Amino acid sequence: MLTTNQKGLIAETAIIHECAKLGVPVARPLDDEKYDLILDLESGLLRVQCKWAACHGDVIVIRCRTCRRGRDGLIHRKYRCGEIDAVAAYSPDTGLCYLLPTELSVECAGVSLRLTPTRNNQASGVRWAKDYEFAAKLRALQGP
Repeated sequence: MLTTNQKGLIAETAIIHECAKLGVPVARPLDDEKYDLILDLESGLLRVQCKWAACHGDVIVIRCRTCRRGRDGLIHRKYRCGEIDAVAAYSPDTGLCYLLPTELSVECAGVSLRLTPTRNNQASGVRWAKDYEFAAKLRALQGP
């Protein structure tokens, strides 16, 4: 069983690998920041928090919050505006990385991405995993 630190390191490494394949320069902050990586895009710098994303059935669940131990147990907190620009997640179940833009990363506890159609064929309001795959979403963020 992997620890949360091991999962985080695997996710971060997978995301760096994805950036290298796409030719995107990556830097790490020297200080203890809320973000794990800085992506140097043509449109500017993107502060990215890396996450491990587990599959639950046909859904990838990405938790967009911090978690630390406190005196009374675990303390969960959502990322605030200005702390990060995006969440990048690696799912070992699909072997893919995903990128959530600011509106799905900040002030949000988590996001579910659907891998297959719902049993009742509902499509309205469904976030499809393929729409958030790392390379495609990164190209959209970089612009023309």
